[in-house]
Amino acid sequence: MSREPLKVALRTAQNLRNAARGALLWGYEQRLGRDVRAHDRLPRHLGLILDGNRRFARASGMQREMGHSFGADKAHEVLQWCLELGIPAATIWVLSTDNTSRDPDELAHILTLLEREARNLATDPRIHANRVRVRAIGQHSGFPPQVLTALKDLEEKTAAYDGMRLNIAVGYGGREEIVDAVKLHLTQQAQEGRSLLDVAQTLTPEHIRAHLYAADIPDPDFIIRTSGEIRLSGFMLWQSVYSEYYFCDVYWPGFRRVDFLRALRDFQGRERRFGR
Repeated sequence: MSREPLKVALRTAQNLRNAARGALLWGYEQRLGRDVRAHDRLPRHLGLILDGNRRFARASGMQREMGHSFGADKAHEVLQWCLELGIPAATIWVLSTDNTSRDPDELAHILTLLEREARNLATDPRIHANRVRVRAIGQHSGFPPQVLTALKDLEEKTAAYDGMRLNIAVGYGGREEIVDAVKLHLTQQAQEGRSLLDVAQTLTPEHIRAHLYAADIPDPDFIIRTSGEIRLSGFMLWQSVYSEYYFCDVYWPGFRRVDFLRALRDFQGRERRFGR
């Protein structure tokens, strides 16, 4: 007796189960979205540590570089989710200073993606319709000229916008940011004729904060890290002193809207004390 009718029946049953699960997930996502929108508190500044691109590729049987490509596509999706909810500011950590010591071929691919995505954002209708001001923060002196040109063009085309603020942290490290801020303050004070002793005796946290890469926007009140790693790895060390953290097990390219909404709902349920 042929087994084909049984195989067809099993496939049909599996398809029905998948459709049912999809419908349930869709319904759950819609309810989460309504709950998050109904709440009176969303992050003023959302930090996103985009972790797990390589592990996603490995787990999916893909080449390492494909993980970064899928990760770049995911960043566009998450930008759309932020715009839909009206989140005022977001910082996405794309490349750390430590990452710049990776395999040269991998780093070259990441920088090529960065150039491509910067040029895409510069012409993205959503950026201009929502007046999103985009800025690249970090240390970029060692980047290829074409990458620097693309980042500069993106910043210049959005510099006058007054909508959402989007920071792309690339070549970024929290310790390096603090050191750069201190150097800038010392240089400024020296130009004004003040001695090192005078500067040391009057130095305050606000002096350093004023020279951070994105000093003109609020500190991040909520930081999400994907991939299951439970650490900040130097992300916005100075600014995150009172941030709320959320660690999500899913790899960045697999980060779904339902994961995003769950994180925001968790944030909305927390009582923030600010050390009090």
